[in-house]
Amino acid sequence: MIIIKVIDYHVHSDNSFDGKSDIDSTCQESIKKEVQEICFTEHFSVDPRDVSFGVLDYSKYTCEINEARKKYKKYLLIKKGLEIGEPHLAEYSEELKNFLGGTDLDFIIGSVHNINGVKLRLFMKNKKKYHIYQEYFEEIYKMAETADIDVIGHLDMMKRYAYAEHGNYHIEDHSGIIQNILEKIIQRKIGLEINCSGLNHDVNEIYPKVEILKWYKELGGEILTVGSDSHRSESIASKNGEIMEMVKKMGFQYIYTYESRKRTPFYL
Repeated sequence: MIIIKVIDYHVHSDNSFDGKSDIDSTCQESIKKEVQEICFTEHFSVDPRDVSFGVLDYSKYTCEINEARKKYKKYLLIKKGLEIGEPHLAEYSEELKNFLGGTDLDFIIGSVHNINGVKLRLFMKNKKKYHIYQEYFEEIYKMAETADIDVIGHLDMMKRYAYAEHGNYHIEDHSGIIQNILEKIIQRKIGLEINCSGLNHDVNEIYPKVEILKWYKELGGEILTVGSDSHRSESIASKNGEIMEMVKKMGFQYIYTYESRKRTPFYL
């Protein structure tokens, strides 16, 4: 049996507002688990309404990444990235562009955590199931249209918040907007993240669900990354190996890694 080398392209340290472990301990745990490569993707937003606004000290983050690279260069490949919330918002586009112009990032995840400045778990209040999911996917499409990102993060994460009250969504109910999202990211050469954290939530499946990955492949999509969305060192790459095996069985030949925002195929 060939053992796939594991990588993790969605990792938070205590540089994120909700991260619990520092970069050094996260790297140590990665080495212990024989992970080959990780990319830290700290939360960032230029929207003052977002909980992550103003939290990230980018200079401190950069120093800690550089120190870890020197310390662990023989054992672990370490990349520096961001998970940017709502990077498509026109009213903050200049601030974001100016900030990114002064960075040396390897990788950017674009995620929707808020709609119209409202957290997803609050946005869904007093809405019917169809509209909860449909309006979320419509916001994802807006991001896919214009944002300067490398991958779409946790594409259908609304199910994390809606599941308890409304259950999972039926992909056929939202096939049009989902197909539009997939076609747009393929056109713009934006990748699709497979986020493993849903396996630890009540919904108990990856983000996005497997059916979406199948549609993506049928449409010609091939740019995938795999991330644990770890916020504690002990959860680094917790399900990544089995998901990489699953992706291979689905017919994908590789996932992707990034350096200076240029992607490279990582053969499975």
